[in-house]
Amino acid sequence: MWLSTVILLILYVSNCAGDNYQPEQIHLSYTDVLNEMAVTWSTQIYANDSYVEYGLWNEKFNLVQNATVSKFIDGSSAHRVLYMYRAVLKNLVMNTTYIYHVGSLFGWSGKYSFRTILNEDRDTFAVYGDLGVVNAQSLARLQREAQMDYYDAILHVGDFAYDMDADQSRVGDQFMNEIQEIATYVPYMVCPGNHERAYNFSNYKARFTMPNNGDGENLWYSYNFGLAHIISFSTEVYFWWEYGFAQIVNQYRWLEQDLIWATAAENRTKYPWIITMGHQPMYCSNANQDDCTLYDSRPRSGLPYIHTYGLEKLFYDYGVDLELWAHEHSLWPIYNWTVCNGSSSEPYKNPGAPTHLISGSAGCFSKHNPFLNETQIYSAFRSDDYGYSRMKIINTTHLYIEQVSDDQGGKVIDNFTLIREKHEPYSIHQHKGVKISHKTLAYRQ
Repeated sequence: MWLSTVILLILYVSNCAGDNYQPEQIHLSYTDVLNEMAVTWSTQIYANDSYVEYGLWNEKFNLVQNATVSKFIDGSSAHRVLYMYRAVLKNLVMNTTYIYHVGSLFGWSGKYSFRTILNEDRDTFAVYGDLGVVNAQSLARLQREAQMDYYDAILHVGDFAYDMDADQSRVGDQFMNEIQEIATYVPYMVCPGNHERAYNFSNYKARFTMPNNGDGENLWYSYNFGLAHIISFSTEVYFWWEYGFAQIVNQYRWLEQDLIWATAAENRTKYPWIITMGHQPMYCSNANQDDCTLYDSRPRSGLPYIHTYGLEKLFYDYGVDLELWAHEHSLWPIYNWTVCNGSSSEPYKNPGAPTHLISGSAGCFSKHNPFLNETQIYSAFRSDDYGYSRMKIINTTHLYIEQVSDDQGGKVIDNFTLIREKHEPYSIHQHKGVKISHKTLAYRQ
């Protein structure tokens, strides 16, 4: 009897160990090279010689790309360990569907697929932030649409899992496995939010693979995508000073150099739309105590009191077209608390300032955030429905955005078309906007 119990125990432990070699948390991302695709995954036990097998849709897995591996140690006292694998598939044939799986001799994932898209055809995005494990209301709809080939890229504008570091980073594991059914089909591009801040954003830095032309740790980077130059940055450098002030300066200087490159004549001709994505917005009309309700919000004005390294003037001076935000579970074109609509009848035609879009309602434990009682003059539309945004770059002058309500079964509850006939700094044309009174804007100063 004792011997049979020992044998059963050994078999049980062996099976559990085998499961821990199994690849999980698989996701795609773009690099800054057109015909490449990055694949990232993890295991709970180190699997030597891990790699991606892939090939054309109508062929077998006839291509192989070895992965590099890094050891992730959770910052809690338990110091739980995960292993992160990265492989970059290079020299891909464009306008082609590939099949792939990841793993090693110890275990393999299921079979997935992705499309390589000609640059001129890259134009459609899902945009959202603030998606958690608990109450991830929009997840199922996004999974379905990703697998039905709705999107060329996903833009997740910060705040994942709530929180990745919770339960010795097991909540992060659960979240990454949930988005796997999106991100194994469509590249998943990200920026950090305040809920990633634990242990100096260690989970965020370790779990994603973004273009390496910024800080090298996924906090800030850029890439060209169709007719757009997309810039991802960290608003969090303005809030979590315990990780150093140098990151504020370094990011600002990098952003300025990147914008200089993007606005050079030959580059703006190829990629006329400049789109930024950062988590905590410059403006909002929510009835809470968040930074964006302040007149001098930190991403807008920079460091408190001395107002240096603020981003609003930088983005205005270089003619950024669209600024994507999340954080609020909630704009008009706006600069310096002045609404700069193109006209009363066509507010988004040749506006006098960047247009701001806040889409932080994909679904998380914190439920709905209330708005201020009266619609603020700088908010064009507000909804507290759970949902996400869809964005499509139509051509060099027209960009379309719509808001999808998951509460209303996927109904489109708002939409607009941003028109910029000339992509240039706004300061070239002095725009007379509607200045917002301090008494009617944020509910606190």
